[in-house]
Amino acid sequence: MTGSDGSEKKAVPTAAQKRWLQRGLDQAGGKLPLFDDEGRQISVRTIRSCVAAGWAEPWFSNPIKPDWLVCRLTAAGAKAAGSPKTAKRS
Repeated sequence: MTGSDGSEKKAVPTAAQKRWLQRGLDQAGGKLPLFDDEGRQISVRTIRSCVAAGWAEPWFSNPIKPDWLVCRLTAAGAKAAGSPKTAKRS
Protein backbone atom coordinates (compact mmCIF):
# COMPACT_ATOMS: atom_id res chain seq x y z
CA MET A 1 0.00 0.00 0.00
CA THR A 2 1.22 3.48 -0.77
CA GLY A 3 0.23 6.58 1.16
CA SER A 4 -0.76 9.92 -0.37
CA ASP A 5 2.80 11.17 0.16
CA GLY A 6 4.26 8.22 -1.77
CA SER A 7 5.53 6.42 1.34
CA GLU A 8 4.84 2.76 1.99
CA LYS A 9 1.94 2.09 4.36
CA LYS A 10 1.71 -1.26 6.10
CA ALA A 11 -1.65 -2.96 6.12
CA VAL A 12 -3.08 -3.53 9.58
CA PRO A 13 -5.48 -6.42 10.20
CA THR A 14 -9.02 -5.72 11.34
CA ALA A 15 -10.09 -7.08 14.71
CA ALA A 16 -11.70 -10.13 13.05
CA GLN A 17 -8.63 -10.80 10.92
CA LYS A 18 -6.31 -10.47 13.90
CA ARG A 19 -8.43 -12.86 16.01
CA TRP A 20 -8.29 -15.44 13.20
CA LEU A 21 -4.53 -15.02 12.67
CA GLN A 22 -3.83 -15.31 16.42
CA ARG A 23 -5.52 -18.71 16.45
CA GLY A 24 -2.75 -20.04 14.18
CA LEU A 25 0.09 -18.98 16.47
CA ASP A 26 -0.12 -22.08 18.69
CA GLN A 27 -1.05 -24.59 16.00
CA ALA A 28 1.32 -27.07 14.39
CA GLY A 29 2.48 -25.60 11.10
CA GLY A 30 0.53 -22.40 11.83
CA LYS A 31 -2.73 -24.03 10.71
CA LEU A 32 -5.59 -21.55 10.72
CA PRO A 33 -9.05 -22.71 11.80
CA LEU A 34 -12.06 -23.09 9.54
CA PHE A 35 -14.44 -22.44 12.46
CA ASP A 36 -14.49 -20.00 15.37
CA ASP A 37 -14.72 -20.92 19.07
CA GLU A 38 -18.52 -21.12 18.80
CA GLY A 39 -18.51 -23.47 15.81
CA ARG A 40 -19.38 -20.87 13.16
CA GLN A 41 -17.48 -20.99 9.88
CA ILE A 42 -14.86 -18.25 9.50
CA SER A 43 -15.94 -15.72 6.88
CA VAL A 44 -14.52 -16.44 3.43
CA ARG A 45 -14.02 -12.69 3.11
CA THR A 46 -11.77 -12.70 6.19
CA ILE A 47 -9.76 -15.64 4.88
CA ARG A 48 -9.34 -14.26 1.35
CA SER A 49 -8.38 -10.78 2.59
CA CYS A 50 -5.71 -12.27 4.86
CA VAL A 51 -4.34 -14.33 1.96
CA ALA A 52 -4.32 -11.22 -0.26
CA ALA A 53 -2.41 -9.28 2.43
CA GLY A 54 0.18 -12.07 2.70
CA TRP A 55 -0.73 -12.97 6.28
CA ALA A 56 -2.00 -16.44 5.38
CA GLU A 57 -1.37 -18.84 2.55
CA PRO A 58 -3.40 -21.72 1.13
CA TRP A 59 -2.03 -24.94 2.57
CA PHE A 60 -3.82 -27.81 0.87
CA SER A 61 -7.08 -28.73 -0.81
CA ASN A 62 -9.71 -30.57 1.18
CA PRO A 63 -11.01 -33.37 -1.09
CA ILE A 64 -14.19 -33.74 0.97
CA LYS A 65 -14.97 -30.01 1.01
CA PRO A 66 -13.17 -28.46 -2.00
CA ASP A 67 -14.83 -25.08 -1.36
CA TRP A 68 -13.09 -24.80 2.04
CA LEU A 69 -9.86 -22.83 1.95
CA VAL A 70 -7.42 -24.50 4.37
CA CYS A 71 -4.67 -22.01 5.21
CA ARG A 72 -1.66 -21.56 7.40
CA LEU A 73 -0.08 -18.51 8.95
CA THR A 74 2.86 -16.84 7.19
CA ALA A 75 5.71 -15.09 9.01
CA ALA A 76 4.05 -11.78 8.10
CA GLY A 77 0.78 -13.11 9.50
CA ALA A 78 2.42 -14.07 12.78
CA LYS A 79 3.85 -10.56 13.03
CA ALA A 80 0.46 -9.00 12.16
CA ALA A 81 -1.12 -11.16 14.86
CA GLY A 82 1.26 -9.68 17.40
CA SER A 83 3.80 -12.47 17.73
CA PRO A 84 7.46 -11.52 17.97
CA LYS A 85 8.31 -14.96 16.53
CA THR A 86 7.64 -16.31 13.08
CA ALA A 87 4.98 -18.94 12.45
CA LYS A 88 5.77 -22.55 13.29
CA ARG A 89 6.39 -24.72 10.25
CA SER A 90 5.92 -28.49 10.13
